[in-house]
Amino acid sequence: INLRTVIMRLTCMFSFILLFGAVGLVVFIHLQDPEEIVHQQTPGYNNQDTRLRKNTADRAATVKQSNSLEPSESVPTKLQSTDRRQSSIMFAMKDQQKSEEINSIKLHKRRRRFIIKKSPILISMNSSILNLPTLKYEDRNNSKWKSLYQIQGERKRIMRETCSKYKSNNRRIITPYHVSRIFVEDKYRVLYCEVPKAGCSNWKRVLMVLNGLASSTKDIQHNTVHYGNYLKRLDGFDHKGIYHRLNTYTKMLFIREPFEKLVSAFRDKFEHPNNYYHPVFGKAIISRYRVNATKEALRTGSGVKFKEFIQYLLDVHRPVGMDIHWDHVNRLCSPCLIDYDFVGKFESMEEDANFFLHLIGAPQNLTFPKFKDRHSNEERTTTKITQQYFAQLSPSQRQQSYDFYYMDYLMFNYSKPFEDLY
Repeated sequence: INLRTVIMRLTCMFSFILLFGAVGLVVFIHLQDPEEIVHQQTPGYNNQDTRLRKNTADRAATVKQSNSLEPSESVPTKLQSTDRRQSSIMFAMKDQQKSEEINSIKLHKRRRRFIIKKSPILISMNSSILNLPTLKYEDRNNSKWKSLYQIQGERKRIMRETCSKYKSNNRRIITPYHVSRIFVEDKYRVLYCEVPKAGCSNWKRVLMVLNGLASSTKDIQHNTVHYGNYLKRLDGFDHKGIYHRLNTYTKMLFIREPFEKLVSAFRDKFEHPNNYYHPVFGKAIISRYRVNATKEALRTGSGVKFKEFIQYLLDVHRPVGMDIHWDHVNRLCSPCLIDYDFVGKFESMEEDANFFLHLIGAPQNLTFPKFKDRHSNEERTTTKITQQYFAQLSPSQRQQSYDFYYMDYLMFNYSKPFEDLY
């Protein structure tokens, strides 16, 4: 091999090394900022504006520095490098934004295509402040009406304060599920949240009379009330209809002392023949909590004891789900999401109910019915009867039951039912 051939080979190798190094340097420079852009898309990282401001400041500093450099120093090369980096950032940002816009449009189209009834409604305000019934001028000097009106103000204040302290509902998202227990009466613009074992059957009768479906509450049978489907539910309307009624109708609910309501539900569903609660709930409860249960009890689900029922209620792994008759009012009616205008109590039912009817301008001959809807020959569940049932439980079970309904006790200002509770 002659000297000329060796020199040519060395020259080629040197040129290749230089070319490879230059390409590597260019790739390295261009990879720096896109990597930072990717980081900027992650939560907690500074936004793109901050990065742009930093690059702009760096470029200004470079220009300022160039004024003090000698011509022999390669300032144009530095400026061009900075421009390239700035340009690469801008193009990457535009591509990213364009990609996000395309993805957003595709997602929006898919959502529009699959809108379903259970989609959420954002309610910014659902208090019927403009339509809230107020005392008529001639009633303002009536001590009875004034007193009842003040009681309403106090109940709502306690409810709002409890929600503010224990619940976080800043977004106030209401779905059709939250209003599924609310019945609608359009003529007198009333929304009633059904709370079982707190006069709900008679309240439905009243709403049917208000709506012109019957002339008297006495003419409406139990099955007609619960299975006739004459009353509309709020979740049966579209989003606009739900929003409009939440903001303009008078919203009310009636509640009952939690332990008393629980005992009333137990007596009704488990101490009387029932073709639904015995086979569905009774069989599961007896199977799980009764030792040496008879075949007959396991077959029919009849004869559930109150202590067994409480075991089921407090079991986080309960064998069958919850039921509206012993669920929390806080879950049934969502009072921390829906601003109820009127809160009545079962314990003062006649007074509260007739006051509400007076406020909405109902016909004067319409009063809240006093008759017992079912098992009319049986004594109503009272405080005394409730205490007899809870006396069958251990102190620990009573405490756990109180904890289970604690928010209802607190929100609706009911006293502790037993002195040994904390």
